[in-house]
Amino acid sequence: MDTNIAIDAGKTTLAHATPETAPIVAGRREFFQYRDLLVADATNGLMKAQIMSSDVGLTRPTGWHHHECDAQFVYALKGWVDLEFEDGRKLRLKAGESLLIPGGMKHNETATSQDLEILEVHVPGQMGTIACEKPAHLPD
Repeated sequence: MDTNIAIDAGKTTLAHATPETAPIVAGRREFFQYRDLLVADATNGLMKAQIMSSDVGLTRPTGWHHHECDAQFVYALKGWVDLEFEDGRKLRLKAGESLLIPGGMKHNETATSQDLEILEVHVPGQMGTIACEKPAHLPD
């Protein structure tokens, strides 16, 4: 991972997203709606920003997984999400709180409120999701 990323102003453009111009796009989970904030195109894929929302809540845990990226930043706008991490931590991220998940860190979303809305930003703009087993050292 390159920790000295410099954004070349000549390769980025201004991006202004509104509820009318930010399109709904396909995403990782069928129970979320994803609104693209136009950042990936404006940064030539250096980063991506989107709003993830749900009006039904999580019906089952997502399953253990990790992301192929340098970092994933989330900020809860509404509602809450329960997460567990490979280091044994369990937390409820609530509206007004943020979380930075390092790329490759195994985690599992176990529950959400019905009115969840999250701003998600990740670097780089392309992010893979890899399913994995629950870490063996964690209790059942």
